[in-house]
Amino acid sequence: MASVPSLASSVNQRVADALASALPEAGGADPLLRRSDRADFQANGILALAKKAKANPRELAATVVEGIPTGDLIQEIEVSGPGFLNITITDRAIIETLAARAGDDRLGVPLAADPGTTVIDYAQPNVAKEMHVGHLRSAVIGAAMVEILEFTGEKVVRRHHIGDWGTQFGMLIQYLLEHPHELDHKSDEEVSGEEAMSNLNRLYKASRALFDADEEFKTRARARVVDLQAGDPETLSLWQRFVDESKIYFYSVFNKLDMDIQDPDVVGESGYNDMLVETCKLLEDSGVAVRSNGALCVFFDEYKGQDGNPTPLIVQKSDGGFGYAATDLSAIRDRVGNLNASTLLYVVDARQSLHFKMVFETARRAGWLNDEVEAVQLAFGTVLGKDGKPFKTREGETVRLVDLLDEAVDRATAVVREKDKDRGLLTEQEIVENGVQVGIGAVKYADLSTSAARDYKFDLDQMVSLTGDTSVYLQYAYARIRSILRNAGDRSPVAHPELGLASAERALGLHLDGFGALIEEAAAEYAPHKVAAYLYQLASLFTTFYTECPVVKPEPELVVGENRLFLCELTARTLSKGMALLGIRTPEKL
Repeated sequence: MASVPSLASSVNQRVADALASALPEAGGADPLLRRSDRADFQANGILALAKKAKANPRELAATVVEGIPTGDLIQEIEVSGPGFLNITITDRAIIETLAARAGDDRLGVPLAADPGTTVIDYAQPNVAKEMHVGHLRSAVIGAAMVEILEFTGEKVVRRHHIGDWGTQFGMLIQYLLEHPHELDHKSDEEVSGEEAMSNLNRLYKASRALFDADEEFKTRARARVVDLQAGDPETLSLWQRFVDESKIYFYSVFNKLDMDIQDPDVVGESGYNDMLVETCKLLEDSGVAVRSNGALCVFFDEYKGQDGNPTPLIVQKSDGGFGYAATDLSAIRDRVGNLNASTLLYVVDARQSLHFKMVFETARRAGWLNDEVEAVQLAFGTVLGKDGKPFKTREGETVRLVDLLDEAVDRATAVVREKDKDRGLLTEQEIVENGVQVGIGAVKYADLSTSAARDYKFDLDQMVSLTGDTSVYLQYAYARIRSILRNAGDRSPVAHPELGLASAERALGLHLDGFGALIEEAAAEYAPHKVAAYLYQLASLFTTFYTECPVVKPEPELVVGENRLFLCELTARTLSKGMALLGIRTPEKL
């Protein structure tokens, strides 16, 4: 179906047309329309235009008002203050627009006019290492951005740039070569993520201890790094075992997070090895990078160290080894050249911002990024404990991600069970299933409802609270609406544009109509927290509506009840769609 123009865009067009005819030189000027607490909308753009045209703003505003037809869309329009326009919409226009939205699978949300291809780099764990709380944000924010961008019609290519290369593999591979059964599985049945990780942990600790204590082993391990980088077949096949074992573990964690990660999307650091020499040659030949003390470096006037000397980006070290920059620059070449990306989006910790600024600028100088391709770091802050310090265990260790997710599910299950104790609506199986959806949803929402750039406190008590800005509050709002619709008896949701609306109905209706504009904004700004804020406000407006406007009991007349059920149903669909874009499920019964 065609997208449904929002009430705001229709009003904006009418004001813009009237403005252009009252002041021809202002043709195409933005009336600066926004939601207002004095009317449905306020247009603020006339003041600046009048000033520019040396006209009286109130007189210009009055002329504009005369040129705006009222009755169908706009009920009334008045000049306020120095030249603002206060605009009230007709009740009919609200319900007719919402009915058009309800008739569309996409809720009338438009597809982007000129979608491109975004390659999004997110969820980047390290091979042979446990995932901890620091890995949570990249995965959760990245997965939400994938959903939001795809919903706008963008072609999205997922990339999980796992840490699967580097000097530590010499030590691991050499140890496995000398202790060949260390990664063997207990049985032929499917291996759990826990078993895979405990194998890797044990091997890592043992090889590290040997590396630190035995000089001869250290020498063999260092020689093994050279074999790995040279592509020695036996060394590569042992390396592959570490990657495969780690993937069993990664996928088990992502599965817990209710995230779909496909094998072809996992392209680690090793995926760009064949390009590194050529990347360095292209940079050196073009003069973008220069040799400095044997290393291949790119210098920037604007980035200086504490000593006042320029901080270079080191692409190749003086011993011939390649740094992260060489891999990241090769990945840019691949993503632009082979995947035809128009946008490169990196969901990476804010502490790596300087590295990415330098990498992007280097790629620009080399011509791999240009006006047709932009690279953006969606930088995120740190997960803090309740005390406001970086989140650690009591022993000062980083918190294992699996433990955190399991605890969230346990807490949420207890909340669901307690809430259902007196009602008895749910079977034990439903309590357990809902506990998982509420617990994982709580963790994701706490992350996504904070602007990515800010740090946030990981407080499970707050996350699974039934009140306040939590996913549980939104999930209960959705389940409550589904229950209202199930219990409506012989009434069904039907839009009645001929009815007058109560103020709580109008407020809910106008907010529902803003969903499309909100999605467009969240996609353009890479701001999933704006979706979370919209949904929380939607649930709050619904609560007020349900309190003030009887839907089924005490009996409103039939058409009023049908119209209110229609508002309930559209709210439920919008909540469910919005939550799905954040990667959060909405149980039908809670």
